[in-house]
Order: sequence, then structure tokens, then C-alpha cells
Amino acid sequence: MAGFRVSGPLVGDLRVVPHPAVMLILEFGARSPTVDDGAGRRVEGSLVAGPGFGAGGGVRAWGEHVECVQVRLSPVVARAVLGACSADLGSGVVTLDDLWGREASRLRERLSAAPTWRERFELVDVLLARRSRTRPPTDPEVAWAWQRIVASGGLVRVEHLAAELGWSRKRLWSRFQSGIGVPPKRAAKLVRFDRAVHRLVGGEDTARVAADGGYFDQPHLHREIMAFTGATPATVVGEPFLTVDDRAWPT
Repeated sequence: MAGFRVSGPLVGDLRVVPHPAVMLILEFGARSPTVDDGAGRRVEGSLVAGPGFGAGGGVRAWGEHVECVQVRLSPVVARAVLGACSADLGSGVVTLDDLWGREASRLRERLSAAPTWRERFELVDVLLARRSRTRPPTDPEVAWAWQRIVASGGLVRVEHLAAELGWSRKRLWSRFQSGIGVPPKRAAKLVRFDRAVHRLVGGEDTARVAADGGYFDQPHLHREIMAFTGATPATVVGEPFLTVDDRAWPT
């Protein structure tokens, strides 16, 4: 979890950069943030977005006097915590009101009334833990495959995952897509992109990042970053959505 406060207006629209997690935004400020999903739909207030949300670079967020708690949920726990699996979200976005109804409004009121960030984090932690205990988790085989992809930095091959599970590639694709919301190959690309782009933000050499990340060469890395963000690597390394990560989400 991370807490964000924007006292005045955002300077320009904030580009939402894809991340290999389900993004949960719990807002409680004086005004609600607005997200344009890139397909002509605008969502206000608290929201939930599937893994890879923002791919293509068309998703923008803006607002002023915004306060929120952002939670990054592993897709394997999304079904239990949210009451909807990642496949229901896909790579899109829904309002928390649509998922939780009145409970979303009550949570907003409690977050607004809490006097400190620590108390807000504890409030959210308790709520998510309680919800996760009342619903079944993702299939253990699918959870295992996801964890293998994350641990490998997106470099594990899909056919190797299927072989280790004793499944066909078709079965792995179907079960993984149903549980996580994206196919396994797409998940691997997303994890690989996330690792690479954060290394670039940290100032590492592009050629080294490309080689370590399993890309054929620098142009391959460049194309992947363009596909995920709609921007060049030189532009992406300055994106606020990424540059705050070392403080908001320390390793």
C-alpha cells in the first residue's frame, strides 16, 4: 500500500503505466480523481483495474485536492479480496462502487475520518484480510504459474510451465487466463517490461537492461516499451507514475 496526497491540481494529465498487479485506488479527498480509460470512458472515485491497465499509453488520470490509498494486489488474491477475479477485470477498470456497493462508501468515510496514514493503512489491511478469508482463492496451479513468472522476471517459457504442471499449453492458457485475467505469455511480457523499465528509471544502461531482460537487442526493448506505454524509453523514465515508485513502493 501507498498513500498519496495532491494538494493542488496535477500538472498535466498523469499517464498510467502498466504494472503486473491489480490496482486498487481508495480515494477519500475533497475531490474525486478522474481516469480516462483511453476508450472514451471516464471513471471517477475509487476504482479497481486489472493487471496491465494502461497498456498502449492512452490511459490518463487527473484531479486536484486528491487523497487516496493505492493498493497493489497480486492477481492470485484478487478473487478473494475483491469478490471478482482478475479475468472479470481484464486489463480494464471498474468503480469500487460497482463491486462493493455501500461498503465502498462506508470505507471512504472511514478513511476520511482516520487522522493518520498509519491508521488508514491498518484500516485497509484489516478490511482486505477479512474479505480474503470469506472467498475461495485462485486455483493453486494457476497461482504457482504466476509466482514462477514473477520470480523469473518474466523469462520462464510458457511451455516449460505447462510441462512442469503436466498440462497442455492450451489448458494452461485457458486456466491462467480465467484466473489471472491475461494469458501467460502476456503476463510474462508484462513482468519483463516492469522489471526493465524500473531499471531504466534507476539510470541503468539500456543495452545491459535489454540483455539481462531477455530482449533480442535495444530496438526490441524500445518496441516493447512503446507498446506498453505509447512513449519512448527516454520519455518513460521521467513519468511520475514510475519515478515515485522507489519511495511509494520500496523494495
